[in-house]
Amino acid sequence: MKRKKSEIVDGAEFFQDFSYIDDQKVFEDFVDELLLDERVGIDTEFHRERTYFPSVALVQIAHTKGISLIDPLKVDLRGLSKLLNSQVLIVMHAASQDLEVFQHACGVVPKRLFDTQVAAGFLGMSTPSLSALYEKQLGILIKKESRLTDWMARPLSASQLEYAANDVRYLLQVYDQISTDLEDRGRVTWVEAECSILLEKEKRRRIPEEAWKKIKEGKNLRGNAQNNIRALAAWRETKAAKLNIPVRYVFPDIALVAIAQQEPKNLNSLEAIRGVETRHLKNSFPKEIFAELKLAKELEPLPKKVKQDQDKSKDLRAGVALVSAWITQAARQLDLDPAILGTRSDVEALVRGDSDARMSMGWRNEIVGESVKELLKGEAALAFDGEAGLVLESRKKR
Repeated sequence: MKRKKSEIVDGAEFFQDFSYIDDQKVFEDFVDELLLDERVGIDTEFHRERTYFPSVALVQIAHTKGISLIDPLKVDLRGLSKLLNSQVLIVMHAASQDLEVFQHACGVVPKRLFDTQVAAGFLGMSTPSLSALYEKQLGILIKKESRLTDWMARPLSASQLEYAANDVRYLLQVYDQISTDLEDRGRVTWVEAECSILLEKEKRRRIPEEAWKKIKEGKNLRGNAQNNIRALAAWRETKAAKLNIPVRYVFPDIALVAIAQQEPKNLNSLEAIRGVETRHLKNSFPKEIFAELKLAKELEPLPKKVKQDQDKSKDLRAGVALVSAWITQAARQLDLDPAILGTRSDVEALVRGDSDARMSMGWRNEIVGESVKELLKGEAALAFDGEAGLVLESRKKR
């Protein structure tokens, strides 16, 4: 269904320059056409308030011939896997949640990804929204009135469709402009590396055995309680996925942590635990909880972390402060978002000498690796440059 070039709806002008695809055969032919493009811009609209997996309601695609909106309530999105698995570059903005949508709906994530929000960080912008990126890079303001709309409703209104189309309307134009800037600065490979990390993270998003790490209070448990929370969190993650409900609907964090600590042996003791409600006891959950507590005793304990002695801990804090200051300065000099160059946890890992520290590898190491080594060895020092900045001064003996 092709919309007219321009319409006046409720006194507002809409471009309506897109096709709306709700037929399977048309959709499959469209995907085949996309395989001829070098790059396409993609965005999604979805809901997940009451589900474990995101429920995709619309897919917007910008391509060489215009904009197309795909209705996933009428077509099988698995056909998009052919595009995602191809060499066509998939351009997205803030792609993390969209990647989750495609992993669930299509079973794959893009082989080649360019995230414009990530790329903007390499041009000095700090995680800009898409509208902010359009305004800064292209001087274009777009309407955002339908952001909190019900995307599962049908038919979608003219304003909803306009909003959806706007999310990809200028995406390829922004990509072209950012790519040129990155090329001029020699940072294309940096962005490619970060986008590859995004794709790898998505592939590891839901590993049940690692679910306990997402529970804040669970990280502080030790001994039997730690094994208990590992088993319980893995069970909850698997159960939520099977039922397609949020994990909190299975058991809230507070209840899971208390169960791990108290190890209830029967329904009465389970019911008395904070966070456990009557609805949690009207199904097979209690029986499964008790079974998981038994299985937890067979888990191999986690490797013990080597505790830093007090003097070394103080040295670490000093090193982190020093390196953080230099990284902030380096980001300023290179016009980078400091958070992309290194977070505090990245800095701590580098100062500790962790073998897998992000800042000791790849482009980050190229930028700050050697200077940080010199700082930590006492072979360099930081000083004010007289203009509210810092300079690295060598202290090596000549």
